[in-house]
Amino acid sequence: MGREALVAEIRRELDTIGDPCSVANGTPMGLDEMGLVEDVELDRDGNVAVRLRLTSPTCMMVGYFGVEAKKRIQKIPCVRAVEVTADLGVDWTPDLMSAAAKERRTAALRARGIPT
Repeated sequence: MGREALVAEIRRELDTIGDPCSVANGTPMGLDEMGLVEDVELDRDGNVAVRLRLTSPTCMMVGYFGVEAKKRIQKIPCVRAVEVTADLGVDWTPDLMSAAAKERRTAALRARGIPT
């Protein structure tokens, strides 16, 4: 598997981890489509470094995200080790969500009568 394909597979795995804030707001999203995956680095030996963004400095899910990310990424062939770090939760905005996620969020808000 090439480097780009492996990074894409890692991002797909990260997207299988649901963001609880998006679930609570009625529009379930994975970490990548939510814009929480800041970067995925991969070296030649199969070591993966994932940098996550948090939606808030008070996010209580950072531990869960790290454990789940490691567990899921380590199942991918060619991956040797996984390190997950997170920022302080001060730079995430809804603009970082994928286009499809933004559309779903907008539709959900409108369905509840919330202006967008």
